Amino acid sequence: MSAKAISEQTGKEFLYKYICTAAAVQNRFRYANVTTETDWERLTQEHPWLLTEVRLVVKPDQLIKRRGKLGLVGINLDLPGVQDWVKSRLMKETMVAKAKGVLKNFLIEPFVEHAQSDEFYVCVYAAREGDYILFHHEGGVEVGDVDAKAERLLVPVDDKLSEEQVTEKLLAHVSEEKKGVLASFIVGLFNLYEDLYFTYLEINPLVVTGDGVYVLDMAAKIDATADYICKAKWGDVEFPPPFGREAYPEEAYIADLDAKSGASLKLTLLNPRGRIWTMVAGGGASVVYSDTICDLGGVDELANYGEYSGAPSEQQTYDYAKTILSLITREKHPQGKVLIIGGSIANFTNVAATFKGIVRAIKDYQGPLKEHEVTIFVRRGGPNYQEGLRVMGEVGKTTGIPIHVFGTETHMTAIVGMAMGHRPIPNQPPMDAHTANFLLNAGCNAVVRPVSTTSRWKTNVFTLATLSLVEIDLKGSLSTNCHVWSLLYHATTLFSRHTKSIVWGMQTRAVQGMLDFDYVCSRDEPSVAAMVYPFTGDHKQKFYWGHKEILVPVYKSMDDAMKKHSDVDVLISFASLRSAFDSTMETMQHPQIRTIAIIAEGIPEAQTRKIIKTADEKGVTIIGPATVGGIKPGCFKIGNTGGMLDNILASKLYRPGSVAYVSRSGGMSNELNNIISRTTDGVYEGVAIGGDRYPGSTFMDHVLRYQDTPGVQMIVVLGEIGGTEEYRICQGIGEGRITKPVVCWCIGTCATMFTSEVQFGHAGACANQASETAVAKNQALRDAGAYVPKSFDELGDVIKTVYDGLVANGTIVPAQEVPPPTVPMDYSWARELGLIRKPASFMTSICDERGQELIYAGMPITEVFKEEMGLGGVLGLLWFQRRLPRYACQFIEMCLMVTADHGPAVSGAHNTIVCARAGKDLISCLTSGLLTIGDRFGGALDAAAKQFSKAFDSGMLPMEFVNKMKKDGKLIMGIGHRVKSINNPDMRVQILKDFVKQNFPASQMLDYALNVEKITTSKKPNLILNVDGFIGVAFVDLLRTCGGFTRDEADEFVEIGSLNGIFVLGRSMGFIGHYLDQKRLKQGLYRHPWDDISYVLPEHMSM
Repeated sequence: MSAKAISEQTGKEFLYKYICTAAAVQNRFRYANVTTETDWERLTQEHPWLLTEVRLVVKPDQLIKRRGKLGLVGINLDLPGVQDWVKSRLMKETMVAKAKGVLKNFLIEPFVEHAQSDEFYVCVYAAREGDYILFHHEGGVEVGDVDAKAERLLVPVDDKLSEEQVTEKLLAHVSEEKKGVLASFIVGLFNLYEDLYFTYLEINPLVVTGDGVYVLDMAAKIDATADYICKAKWGDVEFPPPFGREAYPEEAYIADLDAKSGASLKLTLLNPRGRIWTMVAGGGASVVYSDTICDLGGVDELANYGEYSGAPSEQQTYDYAKTILSLITREKHPQGKVLIIGGSIANFTNVAATFKGIVRAIKDYQGPLKEHEVTIFVRRGGPNYQEGLRVMGEVGKTTGIPIHVFGTETHMTAIVGMAMGHRPIPNQPPMDAHTANFLLNAGCNAVVRPVSTTSRWKTNVFTLATLSLVEIDLKGSLSTNCHVWSLLYHATTLFSRHTKSIVWGMQTRAVQGMLDFDYVCSRDEPSVAAMVYPFTGDHKQKFYWGHKEILVPVYKSMDDAMKKHSDVDVLISFASLRSAFDSTMETMQHPQIRTIAIIAEGIPEAQTRKIIKTADEKGVTIIGPATVGGIKPGCFKIGNTGGMLDNILASKLYRPGSVAYVSRSGGMSNELNNIISRTTDGVYEGVAIGGDRYPGSTFMDHVLRYQDTPGVQMIVVLGEIGGTEEYRICQGIGEGRITKPVVCWCIGTCATMFTSEVQFGHAGACANQASETAVAKNQALRDAGAYVPKSFDELGDVIKTVYDGLVANGTIVPAQEVPPPTVPMDYSWARELGLIRKPASFMTSICDERGQELIYAGMPITEVFKEEMGLGGVLGLLWFQRRLPRYACQFIEMCLMVTADHGPAVSGAHNTIVCARAGKDLISCLTSGLLTIGDRFGGALDAAAKQFSKAFDSGMLPMEFVNKMKKDGKLIMGIGHRVKSINNPDMRVQILKDFVKQNFPASQMLDYALNVEKITTSKKPNLILNVDGFIGVAFVDLLRTCGGFTRDEADEFVEIGSLNGIFVLGRSMGFIGHYLDQKRLKQGLYRHPWDDISYVLPEHMSM
């Protein structure tokens, strides 16, 4: 959602902080907030003016309209009076219109004594064409219908407001002495409104006295999508829920998930005790399901509204689903409960992947779900949906939870009727072909399909049995301004079989989908000429064109792409919400571009309106923002529109039909593809204009194009609550500009049944007045002569009825279906579907980074930190695939510490230092040092472990072992030190020995090695058990006695060299330290001194 209401306190804080005006704004920051937690003594300390102001005003600050008329404002009270007033209302249930809520947040301000003539009304609100300022010279509680009474001034997009304009247009009825103050304040208010991205700002009354300006009551909304722009000024804004609906922690949790995700996750709790719960994919689909539940009488039992969309990950879907399931299983219902997991046909979301998260949640909650008698109904379509439905059906069988599963063969909302007992549940629902079956289409029999002729449909040719075409005079109810309809839309044809496009963004999957669509439509050339991606240099990207590979150029610069591809006239922008505005404005500097599709959701409305203004000036058609795009079967598709090839073929989008549609929702546009293909000869063209309040092009723009397109014989419009664009269609029908039959339905009819305001998934799906409700618009369309079903459930039936009439009339004549060419399936997708298998190039069993959370040997990283496993524990997981005992982890860490360094003189450190002084980088210097590790330096751990283990396991006595090694002429690895001796012991060994003796269950191998040391030191005092040898034999003891390994496993870890890894890992810390030390000391190139080199040359070469 973009426009969100803020509290009066927040709105005034913004105004007092940032307004810039010559008018003297009084009582700045003089407000105090009171809740159940308020300590009145502390409140007066924080706001000492409460004690000095003689009279005060108090009112609830909970988004309640017309508080004065409702008796919810305490006026002209002293502080004790305020306390009594609040006490009598705090936490009391109150009815406001249809909403019942609890008063719990109050605002106290100074009372301003003034005359009625000092009160004024001012309001600024956003519209598509600019921002309107409403002003009335009489304000206050009795202001009445300001829309009818107030003076109105439009400030067009990107225009500036002057005091002269305000004075001339708005202040005609204001006394001369107040005009200057008001003009300055209104200009300052408007600038504040623009700078802080308000969408609505109302002050009533605004009081002007000789002292200055007083802002008494204020209501405001800001564009929440502008947070990344206004964060510095806004701070952390809290958006209170509408009065009558509590703010639940689960809503806040999902909102937090949504903020951290590129996907869309929404949840609103309507009635936590209700029995009907929904978990719906898609902003438009979620509204349709809520509508259907309410239409069937379930409004009082509807527990929640919400949606998940935008390809959330498995973990995100799991988190969302478990939140819903935890709410469902809090309280039992005598009739049991139902969960509707619904959705339209996805364009790009892998249904099976998202269902994995839901299945995990169902398994986790299987006990409570059965206890609460929850029945689940599932309907979904889209990429890999068959696998998703299969998994859902399986979890029902294994858990014993009744789960009924349906695919695209079932009408989207049919499961609502089943869930509510209004229609029977089929025993064995028919299943569509597998996602992969488009590979087999060449063998399909040709079928007869209807195809439209070039004849034009004329209004009122026939009357349908179930519908009546009503002719009415619209002059009484709609604006009768003379419209030049041809100016309301751009080119009749946006796309053809020869359309070429540039894609902004590295969206390889979407581009490949476009190329596959082109190929199956038998286009001569790919529709994607180039890509623009500013974050890399110019290069070429490989794609498939049918069976062969092709290269598509990728440019860093938009200018370069345009110059080299002058035949391109469409740009598809996958730019992020932060960069979409700049990239779109840059694109429109190139006259060759006639159509731009903006996919990003969450672009601030002010930026969108600037885009629209520039596009109108340059004659560019904008599709979006917040859209999946559009499709013209047989010609061109935008990005991910229409989904994968199986849906393209199932919905016959590879060739044109005779029905054109326009929708707001991208997901619902794909559902319309499905409905239209099942009830008619198919889609001629379809566009999803986007869910924002101000889409770049409107319903009417596209309806007029379809009206003027000979191939289109009927038009389908899927509107929604919010805005008034559908009334233009009514007017077009009434004035005879639209003569083809229009089937129309506006979703969001449930909104009028809710007791409090609910913001639906789309930013624009919010009615600001009665005429913007879906119910009002559906009735107006019906009255105008459009074909309007009784509900979305009947939309397909109405489309079929109208279409059958066209066929009967001879407007559409059946033609032979021609099978499309076969397109090979991508290898990666075939693997995803389980159609092929291939041996992996690598195998790993220690780490998995693919999910939401990194996993070490089966243990999530959060658990690693929660258990405080430390570096030793992590090493145990990654090296040994075991969770080692605490003492073992400590021993590993001690080994790393004692082996970290042994001074600059040893060979590894010496090499590292020389390399560092030669100016090499850290990796090169570290590698130089590591390459010296071997049997003679640091690499004796493995060898010592193997030698001592072999001798001990064979039953040799220590003396026998020493004698045998001497006889064989071999060194005993781990014995001997150049500096340390029995008289000068190595404290590192002593520390480790003490720890092992105190903590290890047994130390047989160490005891054996110490006995060997007694023999070797009796011959020479420096033949001690050195640190390498000690770690080697102690590790053998650890592996054999800690209880985590079999004897074979312990021996294998020694054999494969894991123990030397301890020295390598530990000493790497020291080598890096030497490198950093040399760089810090700025040491120059090292050259070894001559006097430290013995030059020994052959005799005949000497002088």
